[in-house]
Amino acid sequence: MKLTLRKLGPGFIFAGAAIGVSHLVQSTRAGADFGFGLLWALLLINAVKYPFFEYGPRYASATGESLLEGYLKMGKGVVYVYLVLTFATMFTIQTAVTIVTAGIASSLFGVGSPVVWTALITLACFTILVLGRYKMLDSLMKFIVIGLTISTIVAVTLAIDPSEGVTFKQILPTEVAGVAFLIAFMGWMPAPLDISIWHSMWTTEKKKLDPSIDPGQSRFDFNVGYITTTVLAVGFLALGAVVMFGSEQMFSDGAGEFANQLIAMYTQSLGEWAKIIIGIAAFTTMFSTSLTTLDGSPRAMHRATELITGRSIKSGYLYWLVILASGTMVIFFFLLSEMKLLVEIATILSFLTAPFYAFFNYRLLSGRHTPATARPGTLLKVYSVTSILILLGFSGWYLSTLL
Repeated sequence: MKLTLRKLGPGFIFAGAAIGVSHLVQSTRAGADFGFGLLWALLLINAVKYPFFEYGPRYASATGESLLEGYLKMGKGVVYVYLVLTFATMFTIQTAVTIVTAGIASSLFGVGSPVVWTALITLACFTILVLGRYKMLDSLMKFIVIGLTISTIVAVTLAIDPSEGVTFKQILPTEVAGVAFLIAFMGWMPAPLDISIWHSMWTTEKKKLDPSIDPGQSRFDFNVGYITTTVLAVGFLALGAVVMFGSEQMFSDGAGEFANQLIAMYTQSLGEWAKIIIGIAAFTTMFSTSLTTLDGSPRAMHRATELITGRSIKSGYLYWLVILASGTMVIFFFLLSEMKLLVEIATILSFLTAPFYAFFNYRLLSGRHTPATARPGTLLKVYSVTSILILLGFSGWYLSTLL
């Protein structure tokens, strides 16, 4: 077990990045507003995105390169599009993640406003990344994610009242607001698809640290992380459905108030003794997400810029890190009290850009730039094409509701 946990790495970093707003906010809100009615959407989008996330570590372990190097082989235009899409979404993504982290911190510690905590969290993440002290948190995330998963499963189990019937009737929203929430819910479930690029970069780094890791181990690592994020998402949705659905309680749009309600759901099931434990687990999980996203976008933007210019840019990572941290604070002050709106904007943008990453990940892995032994088989190709069509279909449906 110890050996397995030591070898696990990128999969749990992926889980740390994924288990954040999509789980603590969106899944819980879906359960509170629709009961188990959107369980179909949760399971469907996890299945639809699976192959394109899996292609990240698959390509990296087979070639020793990240997906960005693969994109370049398909033409500079693909990397340019990636730069534009990432620049258009990274600020709202980072702000949405950080504001939720700040709300949990304010609720957990009982001092300081979300404004102060947002500044402190951004500064702390920036400092950790500049000093290169991420390794310790990477190790801790394995145990934090496992602990939060077990806590959520136990909380849901204790919250279920056998005397009250639970309906699993599935719902397809038709009104504009309902469709918008559905698309936002699926946008970050289990994570934005561009994280597949970060995952490929983490895989190459893990391979440098432990050359003994083979493609099979890399795939196992990914599957453990992916299954964990899916199980935990179902747990959060169930917790919202069992505790809040059908009641007169409504989740607040404010980060601090939402965090109080989230932690209260656990204490209602587990008891007051669990408040500090769940609070710390939720905060640490969200802090890790803030740290991972603050690292991922600048790292990828730096590498993409190098690939386009064809030269090494020594301070490129720091340059993009400063831009993202500064932009996050600017957006935060403009949307201070609009956590719900900010999350919806970020998640919808992520969903609308998902077909791009899905298509090019599939094209890269199916083409001549990937070793034949790592290319998807016929069934996986059919699975991938079907998933791309589903992503395009939902995107078109959402856009049609705006007209």
